[in-house]
Amino acid sequence: MSFLSAGKRQPPATGRARNDVERMKNRCMTIRTPGPSDPGKNQPGDPDFRTRAVPAERRDWRSTAATVLLSSVLFLPGCTVGPNYRRPNVNAPAVFRGAAGAAQQASFADLPWWEVFHDETLKELVKTSLTNNYDLAAAVARVEQARQVAAQARAEYFPAISYSTVTSYGHNQFINSPASNSPGAQGFFLGIARAAWEADVWGRIRRTNEAARAQYLATEEGRRGVMLTLTSEVSQAYFELLGLRYQLDIARETTKSYTATLALFTKRLQEGIGNALQTSRAATDLADAAAGIPQLERQIALKENQISLLMGKNPGTIQTRHRLLEETVTLQVPAGLPSALLERRPDVLSAAQRLRYANALIGVAQSAYFPSIGLTTFFGKLSTPLADLTSGNTNAWSLGVAAGGPIFQGGRLRARRREAVAFWQQTRAEYSETALSAFRDVSDALISREKFEAARTERIRAVQSGEEAVRLALMRYVEGLSSYNEVLEAQQRLYPTQLALAQTEIDRRLVIVQLYKALGGGWNLSDAQWTAAKPLPGGRTPRNP
Repeated sequence: MSFLSAGKRQPPATGRARNDVERMKNRCMTIRTPGPSDPGKNQPGDPDFRTRAVPAERRDWRSTAATVLLSSVLFLPGCTVGPNYRRPNVNAPAVFRGAAGAAQQASFADLPWWEVFHDETLKELVKTSLTNNYDLAAAVARVEQARQVAAQARAEYFPAISYSTVTSYGHNQFINSPASNSPGAQGFFLGIARAAWEADVWGRIRRTNEAARAQYLATEEGRRGVMLTLTSEVSQAYFELLGLRYQLDIARETTKSYTATLALFTKRLQEGIGNALQTSRAATDLADAAAGIPQLERQIALKENQISLLMGKNPGTIQTRHRLLEETVTLQVPAGLPSALLERRPDVLSAAQRLRYANALIGVAQSAYFPSIGLTTFFGKLSTPLADLTSGNTNAWSLGVAAGGPIFQGGRLRARRREAVAFWQQTRAEYSETALSAFRDVSDALISREKFEAARTERIRAVQSGEEAVRLALMRYVEGLSSYNEVLEAQQRLYPTQLALAQTEIDRRLVIVQLYKALGGGWNLSDAQWTAAKPLPGGRTPRNP
């Protein structure tokens, strides 16, 4: 029975559906009908062709019901099952352990990476790495993969439209398969356009999109983390290379000193003044110092290979313009607020997005308890024989609503939801661990920097004292007040202290790199600024995960 029949009580309608019904009720449609004198004529120019107003109630009730049903499904208010994401609270310390003075808003991480060390060679090495490094290229590809996965999830919001067509001609056949038909050869044609759309009543599609977007943002933060890590690794390898070359210079100077000593002892032995014991000891010290040179040269070559790999190049020599001690070390390194660290570190932000992803999966699993509701429709032509293809009777169309849901699954749905909850608990623990590790990394770097500065002061004093001891020992030996054993002993003490000071100078620079990385340095730089190594319009603000 038609909902629009005259004299019948209308069923309740809401929203746009009610407006459609009322508009259809009050509207009359003008139709053209042939006159009684010539039923076969139906042209506007014929004298018997006339028009009259017919109420809309006489329209086909099926199309009206379909319109109401379609409107009801399209505008059916939906809900989103599953928990909404809330970022876990982290017990951030008031100040970083090892920080000097009270916490302040300014942070060492606000500084662009190329201004941490004003070294053009290092700047060019990092820029080349950001362009050619394969780990970064893989990270970029992972971001693109995640972006396309998010695009696939977003496509579920829209109807899926497809088509199919079949044409065949033959005897005793139907759609290219044997069948008993009427005598004679017949043709068959099927051309259908289909559309299907799922109403997101329970929020499954919305939760799926939320999860896909969170994965995309997690990989994006991971890419930013690779950029920061790559910059840190190149800088660290660069300063280690400078340190090794500095230690090589010390080893060569020490070897020259021992060579002169051995030559002197050999001459005195030949003149009958010295003794073989002194000569043997001098030869031992010379050999020991000379043996360190090939070892340092090997380490230098390996470090150059490491930098070449980071730059995406074949192993080769790395040219440097400065010596280690010519590199100025930044003295002021404010750590900033610990709470701000959670908004800047790429690994923390990535962990937060993974937690959001796990949270959305709970909603996806929970939506499986409820029925899915969708619309399906098709329109086209179905004709056999082919000669009837142009006839209106061969039109084929359908509009339907489909609904289906689980009744008994043997606990599968409950297990899936529990799995999603357990995964969320895992990612929450990982997020908390990542945040704590971030606080620890900053604290370790601050403490190490403070202790390296204190150690450097003592190392410099030890080297100065050792150099003075060598000078005094030589003076006493020349004046005949002591044997050359004192000179050898002083030299043997000086060489290790020089190497230790060189290592401390390396550590002072490495800890600055480590602190910059631990603080999430360069968080406010856009990708273009990061790779160009210069200020450009625009920037980046921290994303609230």
